[in-house]
Amino acid sequence: MAEELSGRVAVVTGGAAGLGRATVERLLEDGARVVIADLDEESGKSLASDLGPDVRFRRTDVAVAGQVRELVGFAVAEFGGLHLMVNNAGVSGAMHQSLLDEDFADFPRVLSVNLFGVMTGTQSAARHMAAHGGGSIVNVSSIGGVQAGPGVLSYRASKAAVVHFTKCVALDLAAHDVRVNCVAPGGIPTGLLASATADAGTTERIRAHMAATQPLARLGTPRDVAEAVAYLGGDRSLHVTGTVLTVDGGTTAGLKPIRAATTS
Repeated sequence: MAEELSGRVAVVTGGAAGLGRATVERLLEDGARVVIADLDEESGKSLASDLGPDVRFRRTDVAVAGQVRELVGFAVAEFGGLHLMVNNAGVSGAMHQSLLDEDFADFPRVLSVNLFGVMTGTQSAARHMAAHGGGSIVNVSSIGGVQAGPGVLSYRASKAAVVHFTKCVALDLAAHDVRVNCVAPGGIPTGLLASATADAGTTERIRAHMAATQPLARLGTPRDVAEAVAYLGGDRSLHVTGTVLTVDGGTTAGLKPIRAATTS
């Protein structure tokens, strides 16, 4: 639906790269004006400049509640409102293959960004939306928060908490016509996985395993996640709240079946 978000304002945290950047670009195509929030000031400002007059950048650490509140105020001051909040910013933490090897050194930062940042982003946006006719909030989780697995336990715990938090506040905010949904990507090539692993070889082996076990042969892209966010942020999903939309090539439905070789 062309220009579905015309006249609306969106904020995308972690919007300077990866899934966030793809989401910013997709929302612009739908006619939205967008505020990019990120810690990477150089990349964020450059992207905003490249994308034109309907984009602003605001340096924001989502782990700091005051900065998140200021981000929402900035969007309202710059563009006159806020209709879509995309809580996408996230960090992975270091990968440990087993709980027995885990030191939890990264636990405070992972939870403060991945969970507290989503909670305060949701709250700050919802306070404005509840007083101005409603809106849509999309929280980005991961299939790591839906499906059990080893490694990056702080990350998995934070993303599972995002799923449950999303459902809880969807019930709370429904009376204000504020919809809250969750996107759970899986197997999407971004820099987040690389930041968790010790070397490029490990990263590639993990990605190869994801590709080999997901039912769909086609690899996912950041654009696929952005399409899901655009759907949940627009009018096509007006009767959708409290849901988790996985964008994972069918991985959470089950592993790819092993088919016996046939002979002629």
